[in-house]
Amino acid sequence: MATQNSSSKALNISLWVAQGILAAMFLMAGAMKSTQPVEQLATSLPWVTQVPVALVRFIGISEFLGAVGLLLPSILRIQPKLTVWAAIGIATIMLFALIFHIIKGEFSVIGMNIVIGLIAAFVAWGRTKKVPIQPKS
Repeated sequence: MATQNSSSKALNISLWVAQGILAAMFLMAGAMKSTQPVEQLATSLPWVTQVPVALVRFIGISEFLGAVGLLLPSILRIQPKLTVWAAIGIATIMLFALIFHIIKGEFSVIGMNIVIGLIAAFVAWGRTKKVPIQPKS
C-alpha cells in the first residue's frame, strides 16, 4: 500500500513537472508567434515566411491557449479534464509540426517535435488513467 502511494505521488509530481515545462515552453512560443512581426520571427523560425501570417498567428494562439489549459484547470480544479484535452491538443500540434518538418526536409528538428509530443502524451495519459485531478466539490 505504501509503495503504491509513493509511486502515485512520484507520478503526480512528474506530471506536474511535465505540465509546467510544457506550459512554460508553449506560453513563450505562443506569445512570440501571436505578437511578434513575422520578419522578427523569421530570424529564429525561417518557416514563418513560407506560410500565411494568419496560420502563424493561429498556431501561436493555439500554443498559448494549450499552455494555459495545461495548468489552469488543474491548479484551480475547475474542469480539470480540460488539462487532458490541452495535452492532447499539444501532442496534435507536435504531430502536425513533425509532418511539416518532414515535408520541408528539416529532419534536424523533428527529434524535438517527437520528445515534446511524447511528454504531452504522457500528461494526457497520466491525468486520464493514473493520477487524475479531482474537480472541486
